[in-house]
Amino acid sequence: MTDNSTERRDAAAGVLGAATVATGLVAGTFYVFACAVMPALARSDDRVFIEVMQNIDEVIQNPVFFLGFLGAPVLTAVAARQSRGAPERWWVLAALAAYTLAFVVTVAVNVPLNNGLANAGAPGRIADPAAVRDRFEDPWVAWNVVRALLSTLALACLARALLLRRRPQASAYLASAAGSSASR
Repeated sequence: MTDNSTERRDAAAGVLGAATVATGLVAGTFYVFACAVMPALARSDDRVFIEVMQNIDEVIQNPVFFLGFLGAPVLTAVAARQSRGAPERWWVLAALAAYTLAFVVTVAVNVPLNNGLANAGAPGRIADPAAVRDRFEDPWVAWNVVRALLSTLALACLARALLLRRRPQASAYLASAAGSSASR
């Protein structure tokens, strides 16, 4: 390998690693909501539930979260482009497809539900907080589980791609030389 091709391979490995980390952070976020945040909030009364979810929706919209949430698909797409012809390419493409679906679920379902909850107003002024919660909680929780599973699948695919990338690739020359030596 030339120095230039080694540098490109190292850069591609770095992008794949960064895509894996970003995807893992987002998958972990959705996982924590599914396993801890929402079950804990399920124990709360309606007004507390609404207030906490409104607060979470407000504070999660920050540059650090968006860096991972938007960075994961961008980095995975770049990694897919860089892995043309490599054994890990199909795993990277599968990760991109799974994360894209999780992204679509978030944008098409969870964000509109969050917006509806925000538009309900201050929890203390909502006439029927139970009805507001009923419209929000079950669909949001179900679709969060879907996006948690999809982003975890994307993470698993990227981890597999990293493992394939790390395997030393035997050259055709060395493989033929080993075969001819063994046959003597």
